[in-house]
Amino acid sequence: MTKTKAQIARIVAGLRDIHIKTDRDRAIRNELELLFSYGEDDQLTHHPVRFTGGTETHGITFIEGSGGGKTTAILKVLRDFEPLALNPETGAPRWLFSKVESPATLRSLGVSILQRLGVDRVSDRAKVYEIWEMVRVKLKTSGISLLWLDEAHDLFKDTVTAETNDMFKMLKSMMQGDHPVVLVLSGTERLEAMTGIDAQVNRRFVKIKPQPLAYGTDNGRIEVVVRKFAEKAELESDISGEIVARLIRASRFRFGRCIELTIRAIHTALMDGADALRIEHFQVAFAEIESADVTKNIFISPDWQLIELADDDDAKALELQASARNPNKKKKVA
Repeated sequence: MTKTKAQIARIVAGLRDIHIKTDRDRAIRNELELLFSYGEDDQLTHHPVRFTGGTETHGITFIEGSGGGKTTAILKVLRDFEPLALNPETGAPRWLFSKVESPATLRSLGVSILQRLGVDRVSDRAKVYEIWEMVRVKLKTSGISLLWLDEAHDLFKDTVTAETNDMFKMLKSMMQGDHPVVLVLSGTERLEAMTGIDAQVNRRFVKIKPQPLAYGTDNGRIEVVVRKFAEKAELESDISGEIVARLIRASRFRFGRCIELTIRAIHTALMDGADALRIEHFQVAFAEIESADVTKNIFISPDWQLIELADDDDAKALELQASARNPNKKKKVA
C-alpha cells in the first residue's frame, strides 16, 4: 500500500532513532567504568579515579573515520551511564558535550564550552587564561565530571605550532587541579596522530579505534541489519550476497554510513510504493548522496571494486579497498 509523505517521514524518523549496540558501545562503557570510582555501597560514583598519586584523571580518545557512527555511540553510552546521568543539584547531567569548531583556537574553544555551561557572553577583552579559569570554575560549580570534545582533531593544526603546544597544556590542565574532569576526545585518525606527538597527553588517554567493516566477516551481520530495518518499514528485503558487499564498499567500510545509506534506500523504496527493498533503491540513494553517474555508481558498475571514493581520513579503508582490488592478496581478519 502506498504511503503518504507524512507516513514515510515518520517511518524514516523512527529508523533514525534506532541505535544498534556494537562492540564500540561495550568498549566505551567498559573504559568509563575504569575511570570512575566505586563508593562504599559498591556502586559506581561520579567521582573520577585519580591517577599518578591522586594528582590527575585520565580520559578516552575515540578514533574513527567520518561517518563511522562514533558520535552516536558515545552519546548513547553517556546517556545510559547512570553515575553521570543526573546531578540532583542542577537537574542536568554530570557530563558536558562540546563540538570543536574549525578552525579552533584556545579562545574559541573556551568560549564555546562556557556557552554550553550557560555563559551567554564573554568579554572580547578577556584574556585566554581568564576564559579557561572561568571554564574550570563553571565545570566545578555545575558538578561536571566528564567533558566530551567531539571533532577533536580540529583542536590541532597540521603541523606542531605554539598553538598546538598550548592545546596540549590545556588538555593536561583540565585533568589536574582541585576539580579535574575525565576527558573524552572523539575524532578522525588525525586526532590519534596529533595526540601521539605529546607523550604526556598520549599516556593519559586510552584509545578506542573500531575496526572498519570487512568483506565476508561482516556481510552476514549487515544483511540482518538491512532486513530488520526493511521490516520496520513494512518492506521485504532482496538485499544479500554481492549487494551487501557493494553496500559495505559504498559506505567506505563504515558502519554508520552503512546505516545512513540503508535508511535513504528505504526512503526511496517507500516513495516508489515498492513492496521490497531492492538494489535499484540503493542505486538511487547512492547517486543522490555522491552525485555519481552510472559509471561511478557502486551499485551499478560491474567494476564496482575499482571505483575510487574519497576516504582521505581513513587509511584502513584505503587498505581494504586495495585488498579488494587484488584478490590474491591475503586480507587480515579483524
